[in-house]
Amino acid sequence: MPSQGTKGKKRGYIVPVGGAENKKGDRPILVKFARLAGGADARLVVIPTASELDDTGDRYAEIFEDLQVEAVDVLQIEDREDAFKDEYLQILEGATGVFLTGGNQLRLSTILGGTPLAQLLRRLNADGVHIGGTSAGAAIIPEHMIAGGASGSTPRADGVILAPGLGLTNSVVIDQHFRQRDRIGRLLTAVSFNPFAIGIGLDEDTAAFIGPDNVFEVVGTGAATIIDPTHLDYSSMDSARPGEPVSLIGLKMHVLAEGGRYDINNRVAIAPKKEPVES
Repeated sequence: MPSQGTKGKKRGYIVPVGGAENKKGDRPILVKFARLAGGADARLVVIPTASELDDTGDRYAEIFEDLQVEAVDVLQIEDREDAFKDEYLQILEGATGVFLTGGNQLRLSTILGGTPLAQLLRRLNADGVHIGGTSAGAAIIPEHMIAGGASGSTPRADGVILAPGLGLTNSVVIDQHFRQRDRIGRLLTAVSFNPFAIGIGLDEDTAAFIGPDNVFEVVGTGAATIIDPTHLDYSSMDSARPGEPVSLIGLKMHVLAEGGRYDINNRVAIAPKKEPVES
């Protein structure tokens, strides 16, 4: 469950990114995240645990430093013991923003799950610290994490593997590299297991900036696909055998490009503002 936080404080933004975000040029997603965290006063922490590449954390640190934030620390958490270190917890306590890199989300969950560091991330976000993650770092953000599953557009009884996530929110389930890896079938499957959470599928170079009011804005060059199961009338998930397609009746789907917004609490999609077209 998400942390209740300190009374009187607003939750920080939650920023899942669909992966492969623009890291050169105008870098709109990373720029917006850095500004949100305080701009020149931002104190950012990068957690590259999902990646097995040695330079992942340093690459993101260089990007954020180039954006002229106040400070960037990289926490090289490579095993569960690292997630108990007091010095790492103290660095996190001073952060205004935390960014989880891509890689393998099961590596993230098995190393961080149930540790003081994971508990601190939940509390900090509840108390106003902004937490973002790309690819695997996006998938682990909710209470229920998509850990794997087959590509394809048809939901199937065994089409997705779910595991516990960080639990910053229990209102959504997130999938990433969405259109590029044809993952709508597994997101539909995940939502059909328990039609409570909204499914959000994020294309590459696309982010959802989820505010403390549970309204998010889409930023980036792709789109966010929202699966709303509120009025699901029928699901054959309970009777389908492994590998069989699943019937789902009554789902609602939205596709939102940059500037589109979605109210998670009220299940309302809001179109982007139209810019005047020059003739």
